[in-house]
Amino acid sequence: MSTPSSPTPFSVAVAAVRDGRPLDEAVDELLSQLTREERLWLLDGDLPFWPGMADMLTNGYNLTPIPMGRIERLGIPGLLFSDGPRGVVMGKSTAFPVSMARGATWDVALEERVGTVIGRELRAQGANFFGGVCVNLPRHPAWGRAQETYGEDPVLLGEFGAALTRGVQRNAMAVVKHYALNSMENARFKVDVTADEAALHEVYLAHFRRIVEEGVSGVMTAYNSVNGEWAGQNEHLMEGVLRGMWGFEGVTVSDFIWGLRDAAASLRAGLDVEEPFRQQRGEHLPADLEAGRASWDDVDRAARRVLRTQVRHYASLAEPEPSLDVVFSPEHRALAREVAARGMVLLKNDPVGDAPVLPLRRDALTSLAVVGRLADMPNTGDNGSSDVRAPEVITALRGLTEALPGVRITHVADDDPAAAAAAAGQADVAVVVAGYTAADEGEWVGGDVLTDPELLALFPPPGDDPAGQSFAAFMAEPGAVDSISGGSAGGDRASLRIRPVDAEIIRAVAAANPRTVVVIVTAGAVITEEWRDAVPAVLVSWYSGCEGGRALADVLLGDVDAAGRLPYSIPAAEEHLPHFDRDATAITYDKWFGQRLLDRDGHAPAFPLGFGLSYTSFALADLSVSASGGDSLTGTVTVTNIGSRAGRHVVQLYGRPTGIDATADDFPTRVLLGFATVELAAGASARITVPASARPLLRWTPTGFVPAAPTAVIEAASYAGDPGALVSTVTL
Repeated sequence: MSTPSSPTPFSVAVAAVRDGRPLDEAVDELLSQLTREERLWLLDGDLPFWPGMADMLTNGYNLTPIPMGRIERLGIPGLLFSDGPRGVVMGKSTAFPVSMARGATWDVALEERVGTVIGRELRAQGANFFGGVCVNLPRHPAWGRAQETYGEDPVLLGEFGAALTRGVQRNAMAVVKHYALNSMENARFKVDVTADEAALHEVYLAHFRRIVEEGVSGVMTAYNSVNGEWAGQNEHLMEGVLRGMWGFEGVTVSDFIWGLRDAAASLRAGLDVEEPFRQQRGEHLPADLEAGRASWDDVDRAARRVLRTQVRHYASLAEPEPSLDVVFSPEHRALAREVAARGMVLLKNDPVGDAPVLPLRRDALTSLAVVGRLADMPNTGDNGSSDVRAPEVITALRGLTEALPGVRITHVADDDPAAAAAAAGQADVAVVVAGYTAADEGEWVGGDVLTDPELLALFPPPGDDPAGQSFAAFMAEPGAVDSISGGSAGGDRASLRIRPVDAEIIRAVAAANPRTVVVIVTAGAVITEEWRDAVPAVLVSWYSGCEGGRALADVLLGDVDAAGRLPYSIPAAEEHLPHFDRDATAITYDKWFGQRLLDRDGHAPAFPLGFGLSYTSFALADLSVSASGGDSLTGTVTVTNIGSRAGRHVVQLYGRPTGIDATADDFPTRVLLGFATVELAAGASARITVPASARPLLRWTPTGFVPAAPTAVIEAASYAGDPGALVSTVTL
């Protein structure tokens, strides 16, 4: 917020809070100065619906801040929205690796640095409200928006969401989403997700609670229905759990356009702001208030929360307002490269001759074959609301070409196994880049959304509004619906495997060159059983952001250790996963998914949660575990780099409640409790502290949480189920 030439009621309130006046007193005084019309103005977007909708769909999404509740008469800035989480969606900002790639770093300090940069770029471009702390749990890896979240485990999700929140809120208000049970994309506007209270509190809400405790400013509700009520008007979730149980004091906002179905019901249930335009509330709320379907007390409750969140934010700002030149600056690009390299996960690295194929040796490399349609494609993730329009994206081919001057590099982009094999046969090493694009997974922006009568009924009548008439005419044009999605509708993945032709190319290349490396571009788990045996090295590179190609070269050439660890488990077969119907209108979520489900059913994963190889080796010793107070535990362990080069390790703490039978007790036999990273030179040791939460060892009951068992075995491990884990027993 720029400093006004003379004080406004809002700036006076902010200054008073900074000087020690109680926040609620300052907010109540500010609220008393608003007219009834202005109080209603706080409760939705400022832009009229039809002009806003037409601009978004024809010119582009969120190119500039989307204003909600700005009242110039009193100097109230409003909620000035920018989406995420890949970076700032507005303008030409830095595209970081997707959240799942950042979760693979297992490094919350690094994620906090990312949050700080995002907050600076957002504030420099005039926004103050970041809708990019996405922490929905991907119950099934086919979920199209898995790229926007951090992993399959509530502890991982909670700690990373809290870290991003800490970073962003140095400069902007952070918003956590989508609350709750949102992990089906194609059916998100129609599906009712049923979950009992134990599954909700132990699994699907646990990470939201952690981020609320961190002080997040906003919570965005989901599109889907939860236990028979739309999330945007679900009183149990908003007033009962979020505020009643957790004490949330920030602002609740709807997801965009279709985030509620009844203006009055949403207000009564505790939804403060309808995003992003003047839509259902602008159309219906005055009459609803007149008819008694909602009250002015409901309005004032929401208005007070909207004002309180803004005053608190501006009163806490300590960093100076950054200039526009921070956006896509060399410093921010360097961080994007660092994060991308740190998140890449080495799944396989077998010897070829007398050494593992990776890292590649520059001094022994004269020629390289780079194979695959994705190798020279800017491919930073889906084309939906998280798309960041970076001015430049470094592809895998460009990154390798820059890093290997003088090396003959041949690129085969066509889906031609014979041509790929021929190029590989003439090279020292072959790198095959395979995986997915926005056409395969991502936010569902398919045309059926804009032609669904139930959803269209939520739009205000176009009447004589020129923008409404223009929009209707645009939608009637042939191909208009497809043009909105750019031909890349995304949605939930149809398959967990790469294309058959890619598998054929990999086998052909590996047959022609034993030194073949497969690089997988993905967000969620990829089943690799039909081709993995043919190649010595497999690296998950993710959608790796604007500097991904350089980061890939850093890892393949060993300039950076292979330090990423899987933020989810990868099954050996689809049958080992929960049921998933991407078109379902009703589904029940229980506690069983990912590593927990594999453990319960006795299915060995292809790769377990937390797995990842390094270019060096580590040993753990001398575990001690102590209670830190409340729900916290602390593990302390000595880590030694027993290899020949520097590297980074992730120590993971798991808990096994004693005497638990997963099926009989409906409780997992092993849960992640905490984690910490450490970087060590060859031969070096360090005693590190691993902060952990005891909450995953607690069971929900009608009277609250209780220990699932009197004692638990704590494991310090390199991945879930690590047979070399150190163990210690604690009393709960």
